[in-house]
Amino acid sequence: MSEKIEITGEKQDIHEKKVGNVEIEEQAHHEHVDEISPELEALLGTDPLTGLTDEEVLRRRETFGRNELIEKKRHPLLKFLSYFTGAIAYLIEIAVICSAIVGDWADFGIILALLFINAIIGFVEEAKAESALDALKQTLALKTRCWRNGHLVELDTAELVPGDVIVLRLGDIIPADGRLLGIGATGEATEGDLQVDQSALTGESLPLSKNKGATVYSSSIVKQGQQMAVVTKTGGDTFIGRAAGLMAVATEEGHFQKIINRIGNFLILITVVLVLIIMVYLLVKYRGTDAGKFTRVLERVLVLTIAAIPVGLPTVMSVTMAVGAKELALRKVIVKRLTAVEEMASVSVLCSDKTGTLTLNELTFDEPYLTNGYSSDDILLLSYLAAEPGANDPIEFAVRTAAEAQLSILQNRTHKHEVPGYKVTSFLPFNPTTKMTQATVLNTNTQETFKVAKGAPQVIIRLVGGDDDAVRAVNSLAKRGLRALGVARTKPGSLESYELVGMISLIDPPRPDSAETIRRCNTMGVDVKMITGDQQIIAKEVAHRLGMGRVILDANHLVDADKSEEEVTDHCIRADGFAQVIPEHKHRVVELLQKRGILVGMTGDGVNDAPALKKANVGIAVHGCTDAARSAADIVLLAPGLSTIVDGLMTSRAIFQRMRSYALYRITSTVHFLIFFFFVTIVNDWHMKPILLILICILNDAATLVIAVDNAKISAHPDKWRIGQLIFLSVVLGVLLTGLSYAHFFTAKHFEKIGEFDTEGHQLEAVMYLHISSAPHFVIFSTRLSGYFWENMPSPIFFIAVMGTQVFAMLICVYGVIVGKAIGWTWGICVILVSLFYFIILDFVKVYIFKNWSFEFTAHAWPSKERREKLAARKQRVIQQQRVWSSIDKVRAVGLKIKVLEALKKGAAEVKA
Repeated sequence: MSEKIEITGEKQDIHEKKVGNVEIEEQAHHEHVDEISPELEALLGTDPLTGLTDEEVLRRRETFGRNELIEKKRHPLLKFLSYFTGAIAYLIEIAVICSAIVGDWADFGIILALLFINAIIGFVEEAKAESALDALKQTLALKTRCWRNGHLVELDTAELVPGDVIVLRLGDIIPADGRLLGIGATGEATEGDLQVDQSALTGESLPLSKNKGATVYSSSIVKQGQQMAVVTKTGGDTFIGRAAGLMAVATEEGHFQKIINRIGNFLILITVVLVLIIMVYLLVKYRGTDAGKFTRVLERVLVLTIAAIPVGLPTVMSVTMAVGAKELALRKVIVKRLTAVEEMASVSVLCSDKTGTLTLNELTFDEPYLTNGYSSDDILLLSYLAAEPGANDPIEFAVRTAAEAQLSILQNRTHKHEVPGYKVTSFLPFNPTTKMTQATVLNTNTQETFKVAKGAPQVIIRLVGGDDDAVRAVNSLAKRGLRALGVARTKPGSLESYELVGMISLIDPPRPDSAETIRRCNTMGVDVKMITGDQQIIAKEVAHRLGMGRVILDANHLVDADKSEEEVTDHCIRADGFAQVIPEHKHRVVELLQKRGILVGMTGDGVNDAPALKKANVGIAVHGCTDAARSAADIVLLAPGLSTIVDGLMTSRAIFQRMRSYALYRITSTVHFLIFFFFVTIVNDWHMKPILLILICILNDAATLVIAVDNAKISAHPDKWRIGQLIFLSVVLGVLLTGLSYAHFFTAKHFEKIGEFDTEGHQLEAVMYLHISSAPHFVIFSTRLSGYFWENMPSPIFFIAVMGTQVFAMLICVYGVIVGKAIGWTWGICVILVSLFYFIILDFVKVYIFKNWSFEFTAHAWPSKERREKLAARKQRVIQQQRVWSSIDKVRAVGLKIKVLEALKKGAAEVKA
């Protein structure tokens, strides 16, 4: 059944109550109302004391289904097999098939092992994640009391259908969405409202008072009172069911997988095209000879294909991310989805829930309003005396906690229920009619008896005969989103005449580290936006305390039918946050930002955050979160607070640099390898032994595995995969390396002609093997940074691994092992030194390209409709910004002239005087 969610009170409603000469302004609560269709409404008129019959229940269950969340589970085998899909995986699988065709079983085993290692790493890491739908099901109540066939029975919540009449009482988890009937379990009238905690669903920090006709939502908790309700929606149609439905559709391909596939598609394209051209050329040139047989030609080009394919790419990427995940685990940050480690480096917007994430999700004592000479300690003590002991109420708990923490008289007590020097002789608990509690207290030191009253501000102000200053203070607190509570005591010598002590102010305060975390995120180029289900005025106050901008919009801006999606997206980008949102709204904010190409992180702790956590590129569940949030997230924080998010950002950016370094190196190596062997095969009719080609591939990839522990220069801004830049730079470096390869080839050929090298070509082959092994491999010392290579030196382990493989390659060439004939130390050292010198030259080329690269160049070099539109939009924004700054400069100039004129007038007046 389709739902329409609307917000009641589009404009802020203000109910004014006159107390004295000034009016108290009560901020109305904004409630989200579900639309009930006429057909469903017709089914909700059930007799409260009879309930539905068994026959009617069966009919309705056929229409609406069971009251449970339907889950589609993916078979573990299918999930494991999914790790063998994707462009790079297909390339490696082609290499495995090629190895089997040519009978290269050693290579076959190695490459197949790499393929399985990569799949196992990903599967094992991600198998640790719980199912989000499972966790949502755990938040639902298991049993409920319901009227059926004229009897009050207990049954499984899954058996409920729309129209069932259920009983809700203190401590119950509400089993389905329902409408309160305003009567007790046996039809008697109920006193007071039902207090419902729905913070895990909506993010509202205070329990809500609900009376007859109000909607209660599945999985919220009854904190006070008892009432019956008629079930309106069940299963996937409930508020929580819609959240589950949003998570079910949020299963699109990850950002990192898209990047790897784009790199793989490029490598597949150049490999297939160049290898096919070589194959056709060899078949035509050697037609009719033994060398021209299809099997011989196929064997030759397949070996070339195997060597060209970056078989180690997925494994290096997975190992690098796994090492990063281990680093984060030491900081109590658990990574559930491995690729989230890389994606977090590119996050530029972090959407954060407020209640329980940025704040503590507990009411605390704030700066009070005081009058008549009373102090902060006085109002705390009197509030404590008028607090109901053991009451399950967050306001009473906040008062008791603050008093016990701040008042020395309440510390180190033998009996926790006694207050030294005072004795409560009579206590009237909170009454919905009077809206206050009253305590009669005896001061045991002076034997004076007095009364204390604590309750709604307007009630207490009326009790003391009116106080305009207090009313203004209450209105000021309300406009900042603070909950006010009045406190009064009787005047000395009287038990009837009260005087005002002041107003307690209560707020769900920010976590101690939230403001610093937001500041550090901002300095790292990450924009933090607050998205909360709480009221707008409360969100603005918390934003102010956290040092955030106060442009907090209500959820109407996200569902405004008069605005285009582009306009709504612009609101999302410019706003500092949104208030009064529901799960669908949070999900929409993330979705709209992603459509603009922004990588979005989301932090949260409640059921209401789960869909957005699942949808975000990186979902982060904070300490103390619900099972639903933990299961929907990619990363889980085990330590209280948000400071570990900054650790995650820094670690992920280091990992990104390592992965981009390896990707640039590996694409460059593949481009160089293919271009050189393409031309040397066709133009010079020369090829290398298959064993040497495979040796280059395996040794160099094995060495670069240690890039996972290399030093990395952390970016000050969010990182981004610029595929156009990456491929262009790889091609440039590959072409320059091809030039060096030809220089070695012709030099060795010359020495072969003059008799310095053997005529069989073994020494020429050894020189080329050593060069092709070392020159591209040393380029990784350059690609590991976007700046000059000396700006951040490699780690000792990484340096030793890379140099060790090339020393090994040099030794087998110097002594003639595997290569056929020795080339001696002079040639071996010279080739290595030339490779080292050439990587420095390439480093300057790389820096030049990085410094001069722009999106405009990409749009012109590789034009597409999307790039042209993006470039035009960027130019338009620049023009608009220039106009804005021009206007600001003009205003400043006018202001400066006015100041100068004022100064001149002042000077002239002083001269006259």
